[in-house]
Amino acid sequence: MAFIDYYKILGLDKNASEKDIKAAYRKLARQYHPDLNPNDPEANKKFQQINEANEVLSDTEKRKKYDKYGENWQHGEEHEQYARQQQQNRQQYGGRQYSGYGGGFGQGFENYEDFSGGGDFSNFFEQMFGGSSGSRSRGQAKYRGQDFTAELHLSFRDAAETHKQTLTVNGKQIRITIPAGVENGQTIKIAGHGGPGSNGGPAGDLYISFAVANDPQFKRSGADLYVNKQIDLYTAVLGGEIMMDTLTGKVKLKVAAGTQNNTKVKLKGKGYPVYKKEGQFGDLYLTYEVQIPTNLTEKQKELFEQLAESERVK
Repeated sequence: MAFIDYYKILGLDKNASEKDIKAAYRKLARQYHPDLNPNDPEANKKFQQINEANEVLSDTEKRKKYDKYGENWQHGEEHEQYARQQQQNRQQYGGRQYSGYGGGFGQGFENYEDFSGGGDFSNFFEQMFGGSSGSRSRGQAKYRGQDFTAELHLSFRDAAETHKQTLTVNGKQIRITIPAGVENGQTIKIAGHGGPGSNGGPAGDLYISFAVANDPQFKRSGADLYVNKQIDLYTAVLGGEIMMDTLTGKVKLKVAAGTQNNTKVKLKGKGYPVYKKEGQFGDLYLTYEVQIPTNLTEKQKELFEQLAESERVK
């Protein structure tokens, strides 16, 4: 497989900050997402490369290894450790055949022979990665496949309901169930749907992060919702009934006489679903905003003046 420059894939240089990487990934992921390019295999391939690049560069430790070892970043340290042990054993055994190295990287190579042609690192990497032929290990280590990452965008209302979605990852379609109540930025793991393993090793995992859109009416905090509700002055003063929108439909509320501006009311169980707790919901908190009437008629002004006068008499 040809070497992929992760920085180039995201349109960045090696000095890019974490913020730069995150911004570049989100922009490109939206542009090449399979849902927006259903019949474009090149866009699908690009989307996979973008996810792979983000998975490595957004992780501090993985990025350090990638910057140091390049395309062999996943196993570079192990190969170096193995090569150092090679040198030590040559010195100890005078270049003779040896076996039974029992620690670190060597655990995947139960019996092996000395590489011919000296003991520098370049010879070791040359033979490990398809260079000139020579003596080779009799066993091969099993490597776990690379983890993949993806971002899934949901509307505020979609995230409030358990539903299924089909994703295209690495050319394969995966149908997942999204539980009601997922939060913006939350990540879930789909085991075994990452990159394939090497030499019979297990596949990596798929990590899906959710981007849940805001709602123009409700503000969310965990499973609780907050909303402002305007009421007219007459209802606030005299009391009455109003209709209120919730996630599950309209409800009728009684407003007490003499309700003050910014009065808060809790509607128990009318909030957002609690994640992975079927049938449980947060609460809905209302804040009343009392609206002062404008453009009063002469008759209305007269009535307000009479009311004010009666208050002064008291």
